[in-house]
Amino acid sequence: MNLSTLGVLAVILPLLYMYTASVAQTRLPTLRNKRICLLIAHPDDEAMFFAPTVLALTRPESGNRVKILCLSSGNADGLGEVRKKELVKSGLLLGLKHEDDVLVIESPDFQDSMSITWDANKISSLLTSAFVPNLTSQKSSSNTNPTANIDALLTFDANGISSHPNHISLYHGARAFVSSLTRGKPGWASPVDLYTLTTVSLPRKYLGFLDVFGTILSLIVGGGGGRKSDKGNPGALVSMSSLVGGGRESYSVARQAMTEAHKSQMAWFRWGWIALSRYMYINDLRLERVKS
Repeated sequence: MNLSTLGVLAVILPLLYMYTASVAQTRLPTLRNKRICLLIAHPDDEAMFFAPTVLALTRPESGNRVKILCLSSGNADGLGEVRKKELVKSGLLLGLKHEDDVLVIESPDFQDSMSITWDANKISSLLTSAFVPNLTSQKSSSNTNPTANIDALLTFDANGISSHPNHISLYHGARAFVSSLTRGKPGWASPVDLYTLTTVSLPRKYLGFLDVFGTILSLIVGGGGGRKSDKGNPGALVSMSSLVGGGRESYSVARQAMTEAHKSQMAWFRWGWIALSRYMYINDLRLERVKS
């Protein structure tokens, strides 16, 4: 491939991405007027993995209320208090409205560790107490669908993006939670839709914005995210941040959430992730089909 061809590609590929991102931001189905919780394991997960999603769902015109629930302070290196403050700063940069929209759990059940799997039932119990505290009474005394104080829960998929056991634990805990909401009540519709962030192959993970082509292809092959939820919410959520410009829904905001908010985590290798990871530019989440 000669230099002139490389030069043409260097111009065309970003332009193709920017056009696709503009279409995604304005035309692809999304959540509107919903109460949404992003469930993460460590401070900085929201910026490293979910920034495009949070930026999309916190658009002022969407009418959503987005909160972040983090099940550890990331205290493996003794920086838990620092990292909690960094998470709040990052959340506000990404569009959350208030500091109290970020909650960090401190519990011996959820220790930040690459070698510990968190108990799915304990995660489910915590989510129930937070979002459906009267579930038992609803099941025993009502013939109507249960209610919750959130409409959608977002978290990692079964592979956890980086195979981190804490991430993977959130997936199993979230599924257990959603399953429990309609257990023993056939025909009930769950009040909470669960969406999980798609893990891609290693080569795709480090293609940056160029993974737009793989993402679109996977949506086409997979039927565009499949059928909607029982509540009419889309089967897939696809978010793509702009490459340039000072708008709130841009890659520069995602980068800022890492470099300015999560300063304690900015080791040299983080710069590679910020520049090359497709998760800094593109997210696709799929609706989970959960049986009671």
